[in-house]
Amino acid sequence: MTAARPYVPASTAADQRLYLEGGLRPLPCATCGVRVLVKKLSPEQTSIQWTTSTGDCPEIAARIAEGEHPALVDTCPRLRATIEHALREGILGVPDTKG
Repeated sequence: MTAARPYVPASTAADQRLYLEGGLRPLPCATCGVRVLVKKLSPEQTSIQWTTSTGDCPEIAARIAEGEHPALVDTCPRLRATIEHALREGILGVPDTKG
């Protein structure tokens, strides 16, 4: 017998989707073309969601092939440079957190 799922109001589900997916912008890596979804939450915090396997990134794939555990690989420096370029060019923005 499976346990019944708790009722989740539609507004809660919508809030959850907005929190997890709202503001994400598609961005291809300028080096390899792998597409990710990116959102700046503050000047210090960047949310990156991969739309494919992280192993599709040649930089990350090489580190995994060298024996680094996939869960411990930090983001690709080339992807980070792409995100920083997108910020400088106004493609991505940082929300005003000062209220």
